[in-house]
Amino acid sequence: MASNEGFLTNEQREVLKIASQNVEILSSSPKSPTSLLSEHSIKAPGGGKASTAGIAVRHVRRSHSGKLVRVKKDGAGGKGTWGKLLDTDGESHLDRNDPNYDSGEEPYQLVGSTVSDPLDEYKKAVVSIIEEYFSTGDVELAASELRELGSSEYLPYFIKRLVSIAMDRHDKEKEMASVLLSALYADVISPSQIQDGFFLLLESADDLAVDILDAVDILALFLARAVVDDIVPPAFLTRAKKGLPESSKGVQVIQIADKSYLSAPHHAELVEKRWGGSTHITVEEVKKKIADLLKEYVENGDTIEACRCIRELGVSFFHHEVVKRSLVLAMEIRTAEPLMLKLLKEAAEEGLISSSQMAKGFSRLAESLDDLALDIPSAKALFHSLVPKAISEGWLDASFVKSPVEDGEVPDDAKVRRYKEETVSIIHEYFLSDDIPELIQSLVDLGTPEYNSIFLKKLITLAMDRKNREKEMASVLLASLHSEIFSSEDIANGFVMLLESAEDTALDILDASNELALFLARAVIDDVLVPHNLEEISSKLPLDSSGSETVRMARALLSARHAGERILRCWGGGSGWAVEDAKDKILKLLEEYESGGVVAEACQCIRDLGMPFFNHEVVKKALVMAMEKKNDRMLDLLQECFTEGLITINQMTKGFGRIRDGLDDLALDIPNAEEKFRFYVEHAQKKGWLLPSFGSSAATDAS
Repeated sequence: MASNEGFLTNEQREVLKIASQNVEILSSSPKSPTSLLSEHSIKAPGGGKASTAGIAVRHVRRSHSGKLVRVKKDGAGGKGTWGKLLDTDGESHLDRNDPNYDSGEEPYQLVGSTVSDPLDEYKKAVVSIIEEYFSTGDVELAASELRELGSSEYLPYFIKRLVSIAMDRHDKEKEMASVLLSALYADVISPSQIQDGFFLLLESADDLAVDILDAVDILALFLARAVVDDIVPPAFLTRAKKGLPESSKGVQVIQIADKSYLSAPHHAELVEKRWGGSTHITVEEVKKKIADLLKEYVENGDTIEACRCIRELGVSFFHHEVVKRSLVLAMEIRTAEPLMLKLLKEAAEEGLISSSQMAKGFSRLAESLDDLALDIPSAKALFHSLVPKAISEGWLDASFVKSPVEDGEVPDDAKVRRYKEETVSIIHEYFLSDDIPELIQSLVDLGTPEYNSIFLKKLITLAMDRKNREKEMASVLLASLHSEIFSSEDIANGFVMLLESAEDTALDILDASNELALFLARAVIDDVLVPHNLEEISSKLPLDSSGSETVRMARALLSARHAGERILRCWGGGSGWAVEDAKDKILKLLEEYESGGVVAEACQCIRDLGMPFFNHEVVKKALVMAMEKKNDRMLDLLQECFTEGLITINQMTKGFGRIRDGLDDLALDIPNAEEKFRFYVEHAQKKGWLLPSFGSSAATDAS
């Protein structure tokens, strides 16, 4: 074999000799290799630093694994290369991908030199918030911690992390995640951020499917639930699908959500119950549990156990039901009265049942005494004997008997009681017949416009305890009442009555505050109230009250994107009334009239629509059609409608007002729209179609 000397110069052989000596030093010394290298720097025979220029060749090669490996500076190799024998410049070149990498060999100055990524820090922080929420179920705490965390621009990543963690848990956590998203919507997380978060989830569906076998179906259900809960618009599915590769699992998620869940009959109920409603406990279930625990308490008399059961229900906002049912039991079973009073006293002293919940329970019972007296003749006398006992023992506030105003209403004298009884029957009849003109006539016959606010409170309270159909009917009725016999002040005062005790307005509905916010927002969308009315209503409520929070929720709903369309459909169009359907029918009947129909027939078609609260749309479309067709024949139809009382002066004024508000847009298609509108206004004023107030505002706008 040829000698190695033939391959090396004298200088290189000297370097190799010195290197060998240093290796012996390294192996026998307890010091780190780095420190030793700094102490025993390699010297070339000429006194300078040894050169390795003749050895190191910078090149790129492939390892046996097929991966591209770049050899490190000065000949040191990465994974899959031999590497170099020594660092001759005193610096350490360590490969962190090397299997033999030891962090202890890192130079001192590298420690702590890496810059942390704010997004990574945010993701770590939200995990602890999510885990705590899953263990406590405290929505308010989770919302508060998320606000304190800041970095609102990263909220889409919170949504992604929340859902992805829940997907790998039980149904209870999945339900909790959906509930939390609904609670945070618009208040903490904006609608656009919610959509961004779900798009991130759809983009990562392929990765999620690797760890979670049924990830596609679970994520589809989360997406469908978000649509049902109105935190994601249905149009998002179409937009998101366009932004994803056709072959991705994200597209499969959208297809399953749309076809399997959202297109199914009764899909809302199906989606809401899919995870067993682990956190969505119904009113009936709560009432049954309360009744069962009180029945058991009557049998065993164990106050401590009864308090524990009440605490475990986890519905502190519904403790007024415990109070009410306890008092009813005390009346029904006379021997149980001492036990019930003992339980309520103990619960109050422990702070288990708050003073406001205690007073609310007594108030609820006071309101239902007339009905209760049918089963318990002595109910009123018994109730009036229980109240002083509770006050004297200190667990019912003495103000309960001092204030003549209950729930923000006027004193409950005989006249008011009679009015309530009559209006309740009127409202029930309306829910059965859907006959708005009949209801309006009934209210006119009562002749008590000073109690209009009380009627509004009764209407919404009764509707909130019914299905979406009745809620929709109540909102529709408000729009009609406002245009006919109710003033804006009547409606605002009615809402103040409801909001002064927001937790009480819908006594048997757990999410009363949310539903009241929807009623408020819907009233603004329907032009029953104006945004300024919300400020006036809020000014009459304590700043930290539930009523003020409800008004803030209504404002958040109204500020959301596409708020009008979303709020108009908040009750699902339960009464069969849909804005688009109504507009389409109105357009068709006007086109038929314009093409040669008779006035009487057109009036009958308007009457058959059965939507007097929406007749302002007839006025608006008739005027627009008159401008477009240059045919003032439409004015004859409006005159006939006004003469017959088919379209009231309020609806007529509202229709003209809508044209006035949209004149700028209308002028793009009809150049002389403003001139024609002025002519129509003058004609309407001569005929007495418009309220006097419209003339001054129209003049101001024109000038």
